[in-house]
Amino acid sequence: MSFGSLKSVLAEAAIKGVTEARARIFGHILNPTGQRSAHKILRKKLIGEKVSQWYPHDIRHDDPLVMARQEQERLEKLEMLKRRGKGPPKKGQGKKAAKRNKVSTPGK
Repeated sequence: MSFGSLKSVLAEAAIKGVTEARARIFGHILNPTGQRSAHKILRKKLIGEKVSQWYPHDIRHDDPLVMARQEQERLEKLEMLKRRGKGPPKKGQGKKAAKRNKVSTPGK
């Protein structure tokens, strides 16, 4: 065994060890042979009526205090944008309306 082949064997073993450690740390599936697996399908979110029943109901839909707070935050943000001149335009003052008003009909 020559020095060059020993070096390549050691480098290959080190790379393999690092790859295995990375897979363990980050929760990846190690597939060195490249065989087909169902991991990609199993990783996806589950769907269906039974699955939706399993998870707790979202409180935002039921609690009026949560919805009121969100609406209040939205209105405060909108008012802040209006003070800075970045709010939504009044009806008939937007870009489309400006273009429509610019183009005049030649027949009239």
